[in-house]
Amino acid sequence: MKLAGARRRKAADWAVRIAASLGAAVGIVFLVWILWEVVSRGASALSWSFFTELPAPPGEAGGGLANAILGTVLISAGAGLLGVPAGIMAGIYLAEYGQGTRFGGLVGFMVNVMMGVPSIIAGLFVYTLIVVSLGHFSGYAGAVALALLMLPIVARTTADMMALVPDSLRESALALGAPRWRVIVQIVARSARSGLLTGILLAVARVSGETAPLLFTALNSPYWPHSFSGPTANLTVTIFNYAMSPYRSWQQAAWGASFVITAGVLAVSLLTRYILRRTT
Repeated sequence: MKLAGARRRKAADWAVRIAASLGAAVGIVFLVWILWEVVSRGASALSWSFFTELPAPPGEAGGGLANAILGTVLISAGAGLLGVPAGIMAGIYLAEYGQGTRFGGLVGFMVNVMMGVPSIIAGLFVYTLIVVSLGHFSGYAGAVALALLMLPIVARTTADMMALVPDSLRESALALGAPRWRVIVQIVARSARSGLLTGILLAVARVSGETAPLLFTALNSPYWPHSFSGPTANLTVTIFNYAMSPYRSWQQAAWGASFVITAGVLAVSLLTRYILRRTT
């Protein structure tokens, strides 16, 4: 009886192991397939003019997506300025002040809920809050929408990384007479700085490829982003518009923009893994 039970457990273990390996293999195959399609189709669209010129008129060859690349960088930077400080402060509260309190539990619950909210819901919320109120699309609204997606990621990562700092460091600094805010800023936060940077990079990678929030907020523009007060060019909405167009040149440019975004997200992911490895 014992031998039969051991055989069943061993067979179940092998079945689960094989199923997990097959699942991982399928995921890797599709990932490589997607990367191959993006690289093979998008690399041929890249040129000096692609990074320096404005889009060509519909149906005409040439031109570039320099305005969309610059707009994406500016909107992402604006989202970082809004979402990263708020996320870090929320994470500090969860790790240092909110443990065991009712309000801290509520904040943690809301952060977890926000991490699972679809991006299109965030875009629709900002559309109702800002775009409808102002009467027009704007880059500011796009930055706010992306900041709402960044905030819970940064907050949760900050809370988890600061919770890993040993309490002995806090107690030693407090015993020397240091105020609590200085202990948090100069001791705890500095000890967890690699983890905090990792959370920020993960949040940037998360929002850099979002399309739905920008469709409701920043929309798009064929011009240089001189101001955020109106529709602002960005790569993700440009990909959506160009991929759906009947023009061959625009479809090729969409593949080139996809390659640029994929390369950027991949670079951020590799940098995150490098930081994590050094931290470990």
